[in-house]
Amino acid sequence: GANALDAVELGVKICEADPRERSVGLGGRPDRDGRVTLDACIMDHLGNIGSVAACEHVVHVSSLARAVMERTPHVMLVGDGATQFAKEQGFPLQNLMVPDSEAEWTKWLEKAEYKPIPNIENHDTIGQLTLDAEGRLAGCCTTSGMAFKMHGRVGDSPIIGAGLYVDGEVGAATATGHGEEVIRTVGSFRVVAAMKSGRSPQQACEDAVREIHKFFVRRGKPWADTQIGFIAVSTRGEVGGYALRPGFSYAVASADGVRVLTAESLLDS
Repeated sequence: GANALDAVELGVKICEADPRERSVGLGGRPDRDGRVTLDACIMDHLGNIGSVAACEHVVHVSSLARAVMERTPHVMLVGDGATQFAKEQGFPLQNLMVPDSEAEWTKWLEKAEYKPIPNIENHDTIGQLTLDAEGRLAGCCTTSGMAFKMHGRVGDSPIIGAGLYVDGEVGAATATGHGEEVIRTVGSFRVVAAMKSGRSPQQACEDAVREIHKFFVRRGKPWADTQIGFIAVSTRGEVGGYALRPGFSYAVASADGVRVLTAESLLDS
């Protein structure tokens, strides 16, 4: 019964508040300097957008992104400016580092080696797309980014067109995985643009993953340590999901219940 925008915000906030979910919000893994920085963006069916990046001390950066959208003339606030805005808006500020994250960071400091591992949740994302009963679409994407990243690194998640894109006349898409590659190909916009040209959500997700793979090949870059995944939904309620390699799953919730689906992948391993 809620509208899509409220639903995506409330949905991802469940994950942001859970200290056991170590890739987002409270309990998100820190950067190499031991600082937990969060990114998020939100978008509705009318093209209204808000985003925050490299934000510290705020659990619900999804709500903060919505506040940027609704209460400022801007679309993105970053770093200290995002935290300052949160304080001005009455968001509680707190330490986001939980004991498990601190222990992992201390262990990581022994070698200080930055090496993302596919399908290990040290660089995961919570992305939610919602189509409501009135046919309105909305999406939200929130993350703590790559574990042990350089301080100030921002991936695709808070970038409209990369980590998330919504077209109220066509559909919506969101991404997870190696953010640098999603930014390089403007991944989520690419998925929605393909849907606009007539591709189904599933076909559009597959097209985007194949294009990212082509970029790896052209640049002669290895992709063994990389995972990319997209999900998409159309205004008709069709859904799709696809990944670069096995191990990516996503949930589809409707009046018929909740299904957890394993996405097909371009590579076998």
